[in-house]
Parts: sequence; structure tokens; C-alpha cells
Amino acid sequence: MKMKKILCGMTDTMNSVKPPRMTALRELHEAETGGPFSILIGTILSARTKDESTTKVIKVLFSKYKNPQELANAKIKDVEKIIKSIGFYHVKSKRIIEVAKIIDRKYNGEVPDDLDTLIQLPGVGRKTANCVLVYAFEKPAIPVDIHVHRISNRLGLVNTKNPEETEQELMKKIQKKYWIDINDTFVMYGQNICKPVNPMCDICKIKKNCDYYKSKNAF
Repeated sequence: MKMKKILCGMTDTMNSVKPPRMTALRELHEAETGGPFSILIGTILSARTKDESTTKVIKVLFSKYKNPQELANAKIKDVEKIIKSIGFYHVKSKRIIEVAKIIDRKYNGEVPDDLDTLIQLPGVGRKTANCVLVYAFEKPAIPVDIHVHRISNRLGLVNTKNPEETEQELMKKIQKKYWIDINDTFVMYGQNICKPVNPMCDICKIKKNCDYYKSKNAF
């Protein structure tokens, strides 16, 4: 099944039920609040946190600390108060201040736009780095989170054990022109339709090409 058909089928399915709200990173991209730096910090904060919580926290955080220099000079306790509603806020407060210091002092306030440099930042793995490339710089990359990993395997696009393997396989199989759209669409689909438990297969417009659906309904 071609990626264009998959992406269109997912979008059509979601719109037929209820147009989904944008992901936290898409909202940051559209708002352009703080530019690439807000995307970087937002992605770090979004780990194991619901999009709604991330969006609220980011808006408050960047209304007070408008650039890397200001966040770099922030007190940990003050940042903790702002992001307290999200998971692991103690660790994340220290982490984002640490990252802000590096961006401010080593990169003159500019977020790097290449994968190899981004993954050198504290707490930034391939998924976070790829999110920055896609949502901040609109560069082709495939950020693979639990939704992208799960759906890719259910569809039969890949047969992998972890997100890292999924990313590598998708990069091999999918044309580069579709990379930018994969995370955003798959994440919304995973949150709204192809859920971890009780996926809404009955309304899915691409189920006939889905290995998971075929196996579940095999006679």
C-alpha cells in the first residue's frame, strides 16, 4: 500500500468522525512561539505527557522565558512551578535549563538543524532530534514514537521490535517526500482511531490493507 494512500485514508477516517485537534508539536509549529527553540524544549517536555498538558505548559513557559538566554538564566524552582503539571517535572526542569545554556552559549542562541549535532544535546535522542528537524525546520525526517511504531507494525509496513528499528525500516521503504507528514498524521491517528487498546477498526478506511485487521478477522 502506498504511503500517499495511507496518509489520505487516515485523514479521511479522522475527518469522518471528528476533525482531530492538532498535536502539541504541530500547534507549536503553527504558532511559531519561540521558533525552533520552543519546538526543541516542547519535545523534551512532551515525553510521557499528554499533548494538552504540554501545550498549556509551553505557552506559560515561553511567555516568561522568551529565548534560550532567558531560560538559561532561570532558577530551577521557578521553572518547576510552571511545568509541575507534567510528568517528571523535576528532571525536565533541570534538563531544559541545561539545554538552554548550551544553545545560548555554544550555538549563539540558534538551535542546530542537523541530526548529529542535535543528538549531542542532553536528553535529546533520535526521536526528539527528528521532531525538531520536521516541526522546526521542515526537513525530511521520521520521528518514531509509540504511535508511529505501533501503527507501522499493525499495517505491516515494518516488522520491528522497537522505535529505532522502525525508523530505519521506514526510511528505507518510504519515499522521502512523505517523511515530514508521517509523524503528525500517525500520531493523531494513534490518539484518535488506531488506539493501543480497542482500535476503531470498524471505521478505519485503510483496514483492508492492514495486517492487524486481517489477522483479527481471519476465519
